[in-house]
Parts: sequence; structure tokens; C-alpha cells
Amino acid sequence: MQINWQKLNIPILSLFLLGTLSLLACNAEKKESVYQKPEVKTIKVGAERLDLYLSSLENKRIGLVVNHSSQVDRTHLVDTLLNLNIQVTKIFAPEHGFRGDLANGETVENGVDKKTNLPILSLHGKHKKPTAEMLSDIDLVIFDIQDVGTRFFTYISTMHYVMEACAENDIPVVILDRPNPNGYYVDGPVMEDEHKSFLGMHSIPIVHGMTVGELAQMINGEYWLQDSVQCNLSIVEVENYDHSFRYKLPIRPSPNLPSALSVNLYPSLCLFEQTIMSIGRGTDHPFSMYGNPDFPDTTFSFLPKSRTESIYPKHEEKVCYGINLQGESELERFELKYLMNAYQQMSKPSDFFSKYFERLAGTEELEKQIIAGLSEEEIRKTWQDDLESFKNLRKKYLIYKDFE
Repeated sequence: MQINWQKLNIPILSLFLLGTLSLLACNAEKKESVYQKPEVKTIKVGAERLDLYLSSLENKRIGLVVNHSSQVDRTHLVDTLLNLNIQVTKIFAPEHGFRGDLANGETVENGVDKKTNLPILSLHGKHKKPTAEMLSDIDLVIFDIQDVGTRFFTYISTMHYVMEACAENDIPVVILDRPNPNGYYVDGPVMEDEHKSFLGMHSIPIVHGMTVGELAQMINGEYWLQDSVQCNLSIVEVENYDHSFRYKLPIRPSPNLPSALSVNLYPSLCLFEQTIMSIGRGTDHPFSMYGNPDFPDTTFSFLPKSRTESIYPKHEEKVCYGINLQGESELERFELKYLMNAYQQMSKPSDFFSKYFERLAGTEELEKQIIAGLSEEEIRKTWQDDLESFKNLRKKYLIYKDFE
């Protein structure tokens, strides 16, 4: 049939076309809504959730275990609480000091904060555990420090001793929780009791996959404090966090972890600290390389120099040859390949390991296995049973959804 366009009712055609276009537009909107990007939720650390803990601090004398990482938005927790008329009595400082600018292992001295005139008491010097006298004028202690999720990072050892002292003196502890930048996996040998020290106080693997709040619950729940005392413990949770989240720290957690890469490599490279190898302390990129003056591959080199964050670094003022890891992909497990490669490359492997290597490894077996020439996968199999036992224990104390 032939259409006579001259006789066709144009207004009706216009309405038809308009309706068709409207229908197509609606369908387009529906399709667009289906494929909209999911909402990105903002992480809100425990310290920022003032509405959850501020009322519990009123009319109490507060002790703070804090350092440079204890930020509420861009303001330090100390200043935030003082501005809200909370009675802060004193500050307790962990390794690296209240300002986070002291070198690794350096003694932290007692002092006074110039800005607030609050006393600063060291927990990394003569006393690693607060004494009853230190706590005598405190009603409640807050712990708020950014951790990196490894057994030998001493902030969690400080947390242990604070919990223990507070339990013994009937003082509540509030943990203002923060994400774990290495919290998306669990790996490495589990600490054996005979090798426990301030560098590792708990029967946990090198990478434990827990926040400080979750770990505090484990320490308390498993009666790991001295004489099996338990702490009156509260956790202010992180909002919008789970263990699959790859959290990038907004501020370096310690002087020699200046980047996301160094934080990611730290669990695998820290074992070099008890060997003849340097991991770049005294350079601009610590924990992003490893080397030694006698390393046979001379294509990459670095020169460690003494500086504020690394006093008298290993092989100071000596050119070290080695491996540059600054282009390394993000690790998703504890890696032994760097350590094993360095051991195999050195001309005098009998001198490779230092006296206290097992304090970092958590076991004497790892050194023996590397010397014996076992492959990485063979070594990894030997710690799997203990690792699985820990993973099962860990589930009891998780606050946030797991990565698995």
C-alpha cells in the first residue's frame, strides 16, 4: 500500500514521533542507571568518629599513646581533644617518638611537648611498659597509632604492654582503630615461643592480616597478657573498611617507610635487617632495594649516608651494589625470593645471617632451610599447618569482613 503523505495528519505523526523519542530516552536512562559506577565509600578511621567515643572521655583524665600518625582529618588527636575541652593528662611515646622523627631503635627520651606543655613519657627507653606511677593520674588510656600489619613492627608490642599495665591498674583502654595497609593477606612463619622479644611478642605470622583493634581483641581473648590478666577494652571501628581494601597510608608510619611501595615490601625485606645486606636505610628510598658492597651484580648501586631518620646505617659511606625494587608490582604474599637470591649471590654465604635473625623470622628453621638449599615453595610448605591454625584463630577476632 502506498502512503499519501499529503493527506496524513501531521499533528498525529508529530505526537507519535514525540512519544517514540520519549520512550527511547527512558530506555536510555534505564540502561545508564544499570551501568552507573558503584558509589566509592570513604574510609573514616576510628579517631575521626568522635561521636562514638567523645562522651566516654568527659570528666576523665586521659592518657594518650600516640605519635605523628594520630591524625583526625589534618589535625593531631591531641589538639583535637584539647580543643574539645577533654582533660589530656599526658602523652606516651612509642618507638620513633611522639613526632615520629627518631631513627629505628633510637632511645626515646621523656620530655614536654612545646605546643601543649603536656608531659611526654617514653615507652621506648628505660620503660617499654607503663609503670603504676605513670598511670596514677589517668582514668582512661587511648591508643591511636597507624600500624603496618607485621609482627615485628614494634607499635603492637607497645600496645601489648599498655594493655597489660592498664589491666593491672584497672584502667580502661580505648583503641581508635585504623586500616591495615597489608591487611589483605596472611602469610609467613608463626612466631615460636622461645624466640619472642619486643620485635615479636605473639604467636602470629609475619603478616597477620589484622587491624590493631582486631589484634588487641586477640591478645585479650587468648589471655596473652602477663598472668592471663584481661584489659577493659573498647574498639572504635573504622567506617567503610574491609580486609580486601588496599589502603594507602596518608602519612608515613615510620621514618623509613616513605611510600606505599616501601610499606608493601617491608614484611618481605625486613628480614634483611639481621643479615649482611642493606635495605637502603640512609637513602631516599629505604625498603625499596637491597645490596652489599660485595654483591656481584654491579648494574645498580646506592650509597647509604647517616641522616636524621637513619643514624649510622649499615655500610655507611660505602657503595652498595644490588637490586632496585622501585618498579616492583604489589606483593600479595610474604616473599622469600629476595632473601634467597641475595644469599645465593654472596661469595661468603657463611657470614650472611646475623646473630638474631630468628627473632625476626620467628624460628631457627628458616635460616637452616635457606642454607640447606630448599626451594621457596618447599620452605613455605613447612609453615602451612601453623599458618592455617592461626587463620582459624584469627576468624574469632575479626571486626571487618575478611578478604576471602
